[in-house]
Amino acid sequence: MEARHDITDLNDIIELVDGFYNKVQQDELIGPIFNNVIKDWGPHLQKMYAFWNAVLFGVPGFTGNPFARHAPLPIEQAHFDRWLVLFNETVGTLFVGEMADHAKKKAETMALMFLSKLQHMRGGPSKVIV
Repeated sequence: MEARHDITDLNDIIELVDGFYNKVQQDELIGPIFNNVIKDWGPHLQKMYAFWNAVLFGVPGFTGNPFARHAPLPIEQAHFDRWLVLFNETVGTLFVGEMADHAKKKAETMALMFLSKLQHMRGGPSKVIV
């Protein structure tokens, strides 16, 4: 499927989130981590729609602490790298444009921040390469 248009609204976010998490659930590296923690994907996807709607369009409605939810998970650099590959693949397959590029940048920034915080918590390196 060729990239069609830019991310413009909640319907596009739903398409992005659903496509991305479908890949995540099937991925050999990060799938088992997510599938072990998330037993009912419906509420998680709803939360992710609100999260990305807030991140990309500033729409209120997301509540929660994403870092706190990820901190106890057995995730490292390779997991963040794979998460970014899957996210960027999904965005690139479905969308093209300024907001699509912005979504990729936001995801990269989040991955870098989460990994840096996790490594700091675990007493690891403070220099992160994503």
